[in-house]
Amino acid sequence: MENPFKHINQPLKEVPPELKAKVMNDIAMAKLLMDLATLFSYNIGNVINSVISNRKK
Repeated sequence: MENPFKHINQPLKEVPPELKAKVMNDIAMAKLLMDLATLFSYNIGNVINSVISNRKK
Protein backbone atom coordinates (compact mmCIF):
# COMPACT_ATOMS: atom_id res chain seq x y z
CA MET A 1 0.00 0.00 0.00
CA GLU A 2 1.34 3.40 -0.96
CA ASN A 3 1.87 6.04 1.72
CA PRO A 4 -0.73 8.81 1.08
CA PHE A 5 1.25 11.33 3.16
CA LYS A 6 3.96 11.48 0.49
CA HIS A 7 1.54 13.46 -1.71
CA ILE A 8 0.87 16.24 0.83
CA ASN A 9 3.61 18.58 -0.39
CA GLN A 10 2.85 18.01 -4.08
CA PRO A 11 1.26 20.79 -6.16
CA LEU A 12 -2.51 20.64 -6.52
CA LYS A 13 -3.98 19.11 -9.67
CA GLU A 14 -6.63 20.82 -11.77
CA VAL A 15 -10.13 19.40 -11.33
CA PRO A 16 -12.35 18.80 -14.37
CA PRO A 17 -15.07 21.48 -14.65
CA GLU A 18 -17.87 18.88 -14.66
CA LEU A 19 -16.68 17.38 -11.38
CA LYS A 20 -16.19 20.80 -9.81
CA ALA A 21 -19.72 21.84 -10.85
CA LYS A 22 -21.19 18.63 -9.40
CA VAL A 23 -19.37 19.07 -6.08
CA MET A 24 -20.41 22.71 -5.81
CA ASN A 25 -24.02 21.73 -6.60
CA ASP A 26 -23.93 19.04 -3.90
CA ILE A 27 -22.55 21.53 -1.38
CA ALA A 28 -25.25 24.05 -2.26
CA MET A 29 -27.94 21.38 -1.86
CA ALA A 30 -26.56 20.33 1.53
CA LYS A 31 -26.49 23.97 2.67
CA LEU A 32 -30.08 24.44 1.50
CA LEU A 33 -31.20 21.36 3.43
CA MET A 34 -29.40 22.55 6.56
CA ASP A 35 -31.05 25.98 6.26
CA LEU A 36 -34.49 24.39 5.79
CA ALA A 37 -33.92 22.09 8.77
CA THR A 38 -32.97 25.11 10.88
CA LEU A 39 -36.00 27.01 9.67
CA PHE A 40 -38.50 24.25 10.53
CA SER A 41 -36.95 22.95 13.75
CA TYR A 42 -37.14 24.38 17.22
CA ASN A 43 -34.05 25.80 18.80
CA ILE A 44 -34.51 24.29 22.25
CA GLY A 45 -32.17 26.79 23.91
CA ASN A 46 -34.18 29.74 22.61
CA VAL A 47 -37.47 28.09 23.60
CA ILE A 48 -36.31 27.49 27.18
CA ASN A 49 -34.89 31.01 27.41
CA SER A 50 -38.10 32.62 26.18
CA VAL A 51 -40.27 30.52 28.53
CA ILE A 52 -38.12 31.46 31.54
CA SER A 53 -38.05 35.14 30.61
CA ASN A 54 -41.84 35.21 30.07
CA ARG A 55 -42.46 33.58 33.48
CA LYS A 56 -40.44 36.29 35.24
CA LYS A 57 -42.70 38.97 33.73
